[in-house]
Amino acid sequence: MTGDVIRHGGNAPIGADLRDNGAVERSLETQVDQAVEAWLRWLPRWEPATHRGRVAPCRRCLGSPVLSAAGLGSDVPHGVQHGLSTRIKTIVDNAVAHYTARNLPMLQAELDQQADRNRSRTYRPAEGLEPEFDGLPMDPDPVPGAPFLFTIAGLADEADAAVPALPPLTEDAKAALRQEVRLADEYASMVGREVCTILLRHRLRIQTAVAQYVEPQIAALLDELTRSLDAPFDSGDGLPGV
Repeated sequence: MTGDVIRHGGNAPIGADLRDNGAVERSLETQVDQAVEAWLRWLPRWEPATHRGRVAPCRRCLGSPVLSAAGLGSDVPHGVQHGLSTRIKTIVDNAVAHYTARNLPMLQAELDQQADRNRSRTYRPAEGLEPEFDGLPMDPDPVPGAPFLFTIAGLADEADAAVPALPPLTEDAKAALRQEVRLADEYASMVGREVCTILLRHRLRIQTAVAQYVEPQIAALLDELTRSLDAPFDSGDGLPGV
C-alpha cells in the first residue's frame, strides 16, 4: 500500500501523502477502531424490520469490499451492514477531503462552490442523519395503483431546482477538473485498501457480535414463520365439533 507512489504534475505523490499527511496510516487505524467500537455499541439495539423491504439493492453495500473485509456477507441483514459501511465510508471521505484540500485546488474550489449552493437550499432532508440511515432512500418503494401525494425526495428536488446552478466551466477547466477527480479517486482507492486491511483485524469481533445479537433474532423470526405456516388456520381453540 504505502509503497505505491503516483505522481501528478507539481503536486505531492499520492503515496507520500498517505505516509506523511499527519501520520495518516496511524490515524486511519485509530478511526477504524473507533468506527467499529461505535458500531458494536449500536448493534445490540438492532431489530429486524417489520415493514416491507425495498426491492432495489443498496449501492453502498452491494459488493462492498468493506463488508467483505468485515466478514458481513449477504446472509447478514442490510440494516446491520449499512451502519458499518457508512461509518467506514465517512473515514475514507474525510481522508480524501483532506488530500483534496492540500493537493487539488480546482476540485476543492468546485466542491466549495457546490457546498455553498447546497447550504442555500431551504430543504435538506438527507443531511445530519445517523450512520444507520445515511445514504438510504428517503421514500418507500412505490406501490402500483397507489401513487404518493408527495415524496421527500420530490420535495428535496424542488428545493434544489429553486437554487441557481453553478456557472458552466470552460472545456479546458473541465479537462483539468477531470484529471483532479481521477487523482482523488485513486487516493480514495488507496485509502480504501488500507482501511480494509485494518478492518480485517476486527473481523472476529464483528462476527462474534453478529452471532450474539443478530442471529438469534433471525432464528426467532424463522421459528415464528414456521409455526404460522404449519398451522395457518389454528386459532388455538380447536376445530369446531372436535
